[in-house]
Amino acid sequence: MSTMPSSVPQPVLSVEHIAVHFGGLIAITDMSFVVNQGEIVSLIGPNGAGKTTAFNVITGFLRPTKGEVRYKNTSLSNLKPHEVTSLGLARTFQRTSVFQSVTVFENVMIGLHRRSRSTLLDTLLALPREGRAEAELRNLAHELLEIVGIARRADELAGSLSYGDQRLLGVALALATDPSMLLLDEPVSGMNATETARFMELLNKLHGRGMSILLVEHDVPMVMGVSDRIVVLNYGRIIAEGPPAAIRGNPEVIRAYLGEGASRHAAH
Repeated sequence: MSTMPSSVPQPVLSVEHIAVHFGGLIAITDMSFVVNQGEIVSLIGPNGAGKTTAFNVITGFLRPTKGEVRYKNTSLSNLKPHEVTSLGLARTFQRTSVFQSVTVFENVMIGLHRRSRSTLLDTLLALPREGRAEAELRNLAHELLEIVGIARRADELAGSLSYGDQRLLGVALALATDPSMLLLDEPVSGMNATETARFMELLNKLHGRGMSILLVEHDVPMVMGVSDRIVVLNYGRIIAEGPPAAIRGNPEVIRAYLGEGASRHAAH
């Protein structure tokens, strides 16, 4: 029996015929797409297109009216957010969710706590294995801060960081859960051009490490610069899907974002 070639895309996240209705309002009509192993896929669309609703369905914060979301062949349909996280999906939020009053390093240590195999008894008795486990976590915390590019701020209070650095710390906290896939909700919203460029570098670094990433974002140039594929939502339905080059010139996408006049102008 022949084996499947490794070049064939392996879906890790499958969104299958999702619909979301709020009373008489249809937020999403019939949405289907996949994210393959090691791929960056971005979900874009005008305000009110259904992007955040889709994200909330995928991460367990909202139940769909119909359809199913599967991660590595496990249905997420009836799972709570923390159960989705335990499968290897880590989500960041539009608002920074760091612990403002402790240091950057302590933030990551808190995030790493769930990885520790030490028991309460180990801690109380200060057993050797507790010391080893603590040292391992501290090393890992430093490594995560190096990955996201804020290791030099380790001893500063998280609340004193710039907005962009707080978003990077949020990614470090997500990575602390040891995910196989990251779900990023408008990660560069509110960032200046320099901060956005740094965040794009981080995404490319994670991409190079084989991380699968689903991105919801308004910043179209940023999305064009980092994505393998882009899924475009408008009024709760997918109007286009493909690599950045195909999306950039898609007349329906141009109309959705910029209106008919811009579409005609782009054609010239």
